[in-house]
Amino acid sequence: MAERRLVLILGDQLSPSLSSLKVADKARDRILMVEVMEEATYVRHHKKKIAFLFSAMRHFADRLRDDGWQVDYVRLDDGGNTGSFTGEVERAIRRHQPASLLVCEPGEWRVRAMMETWAERFHLPVIILDDDRFICSRADFARWAEGRKQLRMEHFYREMRQRTGLLMDGGKPAGGKWNFDADNRKPAKPDLLMPEPLRFDPDETTQDVLALVADRFDDHFGDLHPFWFAVTSAQAEAALDHFIETILPSFGDYQDAMLRDHRFLYHSVLSHTINAGLLDPLDVCRRVEAAYNDGQAPINAAEGFIRQIIGWREYVRGIYWRFMPGYLDNNVFGASRPLPDFYWTGETDMACLAAAITQTKEEAYAHHIQRLMVTGNFAMLAGVDPRAVHEWYLMVYADAYEWVELPNTLGMSQFADGGLLASKPYAASGNYINKMSDYCGTCRYDVKQKTGGGACPFNALYWDFLDRNADVLRGNPRLTNVYATWDRMDGERQAAYRESATSFLATLS
Repeated sequence: MAERRLVLILGDQLSPSLSSLKVADKARDRILMVEVMEEATYVRHHKKKIAFLFSAMRHFADRLRDDGWQVDYVRLDDGGNTGSFTGEVERAIRRHQPASLLVCEPGEWRVRAMMETWAERFHLPVIILDDDRFICSRADFARWAEGRKQLRMEHFYREMRQRTGLLMDGGKPAGGKWNFDADNRKPAKPDLLMPEPLRFDPDETTQDVLALVADRFDDHFGDLHPFWFAVTSAQAEAALDHFIETILPSFGDYQDAMLRDHRFLYHSVLSHTINAGLLDPLDVCRRVEAAYNDGQAPINAAEGFIRQIIGWREYVRGIYWRFMPGYLDNNVFGASRPLPDFYWTGETDMACLAAAITQTKEEAYAHHIQRLMVTGNFAMLAGVDPRAVHEWYLMVYADAYEWVELPNTLGMSQFADGGLLASKPYAASGNYINKMSDYCGTCRYDVKQKTGGGACPFNALYWDFLDRNADVLRGNPRLTNVYATWDRMDGERQAAYRESATSFLATLS
């Protein structure tokens, strides 16, 4: 008779199709799920993020039990909880005396390194299976990357389209183009009829978790209430249905727009449920493709959404595993400024930053342009230490796990990897924010004023950033025209930009 195995399931592995569950035996093996303080506090995660994950974990454990699995679930406040994965696995081994430990590969390098010590520590085999919920395995990405001088997402994305068949017309892309991003940059106007994501009232399980988080993590960043996230696969599916039926048609046009009083615009707000395993990413993409095929959504909406999942999401995971652990130390500009205090409070006279950070504090969510072109852009222009920026993003967003957040932050947002991921820095002055949002109309600073105390700080910071990092950036072919513009400025104007930037940055100290 085969011997019992202990099957550890992590908080972002809440999928019935998990590779470890596929090979496990309901009659023999024991599932282990644990809430541990170490994982909730290795960075001080947003209160809503912790509540979402603990509630989703408890609901998933109930689902597994209903499906006939034997589940050993350790709550955070259970007596004897050691507070760590290693400690809880060790206790479970003593309880159940398994012949081996079975796990699906974790998403984070830190946890994988921890698991690789367990066989020797526990004196039993530890079997780590690939996470096949991703379209591109680590080995496949390594084969794709081998020998390439540039690892550009667009080239990777086309291969993922061909592999999955998504939005393909025979061997050609649907609509005649691979990428409709040029159609997805329209500013939005406030509209009282703008749709909202589907919201869910907390059930008893979630209420218990909310009370626990309020008690144990009161000093963490963020607002706990109101809490309306989907915490089960059924709820996440309902939220996906709602998005496709009522929101997706306008997603493409306005995905880069920002409005002060419409925090979600036409975004799905599904990334946290996808990254935790409540939704299958490929199934989500097929559902969006079906909406396009049925005439319910235009090609720019369907393609733009699918690119975020089979393009960016898969690509950054490949970058993460290929270059960790050294990727974390990238800092091509040598930036060292501490993260400004207003990233924790939202209390700043810059209306765009106040809006994005306040929203982050209250919702554990901001969409990709708010992250990239407001909070990220400012941090890069100001010379903030990229590791501090990375840790902030990892803490404050419900969808943030290091494998997806770190390359997006250090590579795309901060250009700290020197161009390994992005072809140029995503740097912009106040004009971009003014074009894509309604933030500037209520700001104390004048976006049209270039220098001086009343000018939008982004304007001087933009040119100062390019000037002080010219040794790194001048050779970038995508910045040739930008530096030509700087070089045509007279010395007095250049000095005014430098002085305005210096004066503003002194206020951050």
